Amino acid sequence: MAALISVIVPVYNVAADLPRCLLSILAQTYSHIEIVAVDDGSLDESGAILDSYAEKYPNVRVIHKENGGVTSARLCGVQEASGEWIGFVDGDDEIEPEMYERLLNNALAYNAQISHCGYQMCFPDGRIHYFYNTGLLAKQDRITALRELLSGSMIEPGLWNKLFHKSLLSCLFHDAGVDMTIKINEDLLMNFRLFSIAETAVFEDRCPYHYIVRSTSASRVKMNSYKIYDPIRVKAIIRQTAPEEIRADAQGAYVNTCINTYNALMFAGTEHRNDLQKVRNLLKQEKESFSLLGKKRALIALLIINVPLIYKLIYGIYCLFFQKRAYS
Repeated sequence: MAALISVIVPVYNVAADLPRCLLSILAQTYSHIEIVAVDDGSLDESGAILDSYAEKYPNVRVIHKENGGVTSARLCGVQEASGEWIGFVDGDDEIEPEMYERLLNNALAYNAQISHCGYQMCFPDGRIHYFYNTGLLAKQDRITALRELLSGSMIEPGLWNKLFHKSLLSCLFHDAGVDMTIKINEDLLMNFRLFSIAETAVFEDRCPYHYIVRSTSASRVKMNSYKIYDPIRVKAIIRQTAPEEIRADAQGAYVNTCINTYNALMFAGTEHRNDLQKVRNLLKQEKESFSLLGKKRALIALLIINVPLIYKLIYGIYCLFFQKRAYS
């Protein structure tokens, strides 16, 4: 019998986009699929839409729960899933018809516990940015995969462009690897736990997952404490739990995240002056690790901790004249 794939769909106030999402999963060329949709306390018509699809399609199951955030909704779905393989699709995104068939075929062909692909970022004005659509097909061992996850060179941090063997996901319920309070970069943290356990992954760089950019998504809202500190918290957890072989990579990733957060805070307004200083102090504590960075990033870190006003001037000029706005 063909392996069952359970697709977990966390749903919160996405009524306008939800039918398109569900229909794209129902249209998969691999037919042995169940959809486990988790209504995370939606305040719009999302719950009613899910119930209507469950009445019409026998492979759609709906769970209604109090709002607890996307991680809570995903884990609730995993607990109810019957499949040997688990995928995730956000309720306002969509997937192309062959996505899960190709992911499963690759997993079976390479005896991999994780199969993943590229994705495309779709903007409201019609622009599409591909990550990365090179056509590359690569088998990855555990250490290679973790290193590439941290660098973002081949493995993107989202959960939704991946297929996981269900045996991997038990770790998410039995250790401290997933912090339920984290709202930004929670995907990266969960991926790190799962890739840490998987012996083999396989990556095909096609882009059948359509990530739909919305102005209300958690990563695009104005600066707040979650957006400032969650990415740093995630990298701190990762460096604490990273295997010895990638300890330096994890430390470098932590420092790079502090730099990126500092850059984002510099022009965020006077209300974030204390946050700016806190992040600068975190960087000061990691001065001995600057050698793990590339020369340019190491110089940036030194400028931040030694001459922040000069760095702000330099970075402001860079943003004004050189920085690409590909994702805005």
